[in-house]
Amino acid sequence: MMECQSYVLDSNVFIQAANQYYAFDLVPSFWEGLVWHADRGRVLSIDRVSQELTKGQDELWSWARDHFSSAFASTNEKNVIEVYGDIMKWAKEQTQFTAAARAGLASGADAWLVAYAKAKGCIVVTQETPAPGSRARVKIPDICEAFEVPFTNTFDMLRDLGGLGRQAAATREGL
Repeated sequence: MMECQSYVLDSNVFIQAANQYYAFDLVPSFWEGLVWHADRGRVLSIDRVSQELTKGQDELWSWARDHFSSAFASTNEKNVIEVYGDIMKWAKEQTQFTAAARAGLASGADAWLVAYAKAKGCIVVTQETPAPGSRARVKIPDICEAFEVPFTNTFDMLRDLGGLGRQAAATREGL
């Protein structure tokens, strides 16, 4: 396994930031910082998350298309596909999940996100919290724990990266 130690972002990281605490008009440095770290290989996401963002056809979708598109990695790689298969098998064996929960996992980006992180040695970033007793939805942190994939949330990622705004601002100002 390749040790990339990059952060691979779930769609909810983008969506919640845009709709709540890091709105584009209030905190542009967050978005500039994501691009800055993506350009340095520290932050990325996957093609399946990009597809989820495309459904919005909104300001977030435009930003992703215009500024972050090169940071969406392909999941069409043998090692990622193999881990994805393992995740789907694991979910099928977990009797607590409803058929709808399994179908939701199969149709979305979540299993692909964890598969990519596992195959590439990345850290998953999601705003989801573990819910091991959940029946109606298979949560990303629970998949991560089952497959020994490290995960964190947006705020801890920012702390680890040393923030986002300072680096982007320094680059913008030529420091």
